[in-house]
Amino acid sequence: MCEDAVVVCVMSGDFVQRGEAALMDKFARAEAACRCGADLVLELPLPWCLSSAEGFARGAVSLLDAMGCSWLSFGSETDQLSELEALAEKLQEEQSRERIQEFLSKNALLSYAEARQMAMEEALGETAALLTKPNCILAVEYLKALRQGGSTVRPLAVKRIGAGHDDDTEGSFRSASQLRSMFAQGMDLSTCLPPLSAEVLCRERAAGSCRNPEALELALRSRLYSLCEEDFDHLPDSSDGAGRKLYKTLRDGWTLEETVQRASTKRYTKARMRRMLLCAALGIKEGDSSGVPPYARLLSASEKGRAYLAERRECIRIPLVTKPASVKKLDAHAKELFTLGSAAHDLYVLQKSAKERMPLGEDWRKGPFVV
Repeated sequence: MCEDAVVVCVMSGDFVQRGEAALMDKFARAEAACRCGADLVLELPLPWCLSSAEGFARGAVSLLDAMGCSWLSFGSETDQLSELEALAEKLQEEQSRERIQEFLSKNALLSYAEARQMAMEEALGETAALLTKPNCILAVEYLKALRQGGSTVRPLAVKRIGAGHDDDTEGSFRSASQLRSMFAQGMDLSTCLPPLSAEVLCRERAAGSCRNPEALELALRSRLYSLCEEDFDHLPDSSDGAGRKLYKTLRDGWTLEETVQRASTKRYTKARMRRMLLCAALGIKEGDSSGVPPYARLLSASEKGRAYLAERRECIRIPLVTKPASVKKLDAHAKELFTLGSAAHDLYVLQKSAKERMPLGEDWRKGPFVV
C-alpha cells in the first residue's frame, strides 16, 4: 500500500457492537481518529452498530465499497488470510448452513457459535479453531460480506499484538477492555494511547463528557419500562424466545447488567442480550439492519480526505451526508435511520455534566470535524 493512500474508517456511533455505550461520543472519537492518521471517518448507522457480527460487517463493508475503497484492513488474531478465506467460503455453502442447523436441532443447549464450530471442524479440521477468536470471527464476516456483495475491495489481515480481546494480561499493548476498566477506575490512560488521542480523551474527561454508567442506566431503564412484552418480540435476534425471556427478567427489577447475566444462557449469549436491551431502549426493530446502509455520514476529514472527496465525489455510489441539512434530500427510509441515530445521540448526551449538555438535536446541527 502506498504512503499517499487515503485512509477511510467506518466507525460505530455512540453505541457499539458489544452492546454498550462508547467511552466518548462519536464526534470526539472521530476527531481523535482523524488527528491520529485517518483521512475520512464515516459513521455506521445505528441499527448496524447494534447488529450481530454478520450484520455489522455487512454494513461496514458496503460503506467502504460504495466509497470506492481499494483495500479493507482489519485486525485479527492471525494474518493468515488464506485460512480466514477458507472459513468464509465454507460457511457460505448451503451444506454448512444445513449442518449447523442439524447440530442445533439435536441439542437445545447448544449455542450457534458452538454448532458453527462443530460444523467447521468437520469440514476444515484445525482451521476451525480460529472461530474461537473474537477478532477472527469478525474478520471472517468481513470476508463473507465481500464475497456476498461481489466487491472488488481486497482484504488485508493485520495480526493483533499485545493483550487479547477481553484479556487482562498487562503488556505493551492493552486491550480495549483493559482500557475501559482502567478508565472506570479513574486511572490515567495517557501512556496507553497515541498522544493526540489521549489529548482528546483527557479533554472530554475533564469536561464531564465521557460515559457515565449510572446516568445512562437510569435513562435506559426509564425507556425500557415503558415497553410491553410484544415489543420485545420484534427486536433483532429476539427469536427462540429470547425476547420474552429478556422482558420477563427485566421486569423483575434487576439492573441492566444483572438482567443480562440472568437472561443469558448458552443459547442466548451476554453480548446478544446487551444488544437487544439497547435496541429496545433506542427503538431499533427487527429488520432495521437488513440489507445495507442507505447513506454514509461523514464525521471527520483531513485535508487529504477532503481532496479525495472533491476529486472522486461522482464515483461515490451512496448518498454522502457532509452537512446535516443534506439529510432532507435522502429518501424516507434513510431519514428514519438518521432520526433514529439522532435520538440515540440525544440519549447519550444525558450522561454529560449539565454544563456540557447541548440543546437536543445536535446531530441535526453539527458538521464534520476538519483537521
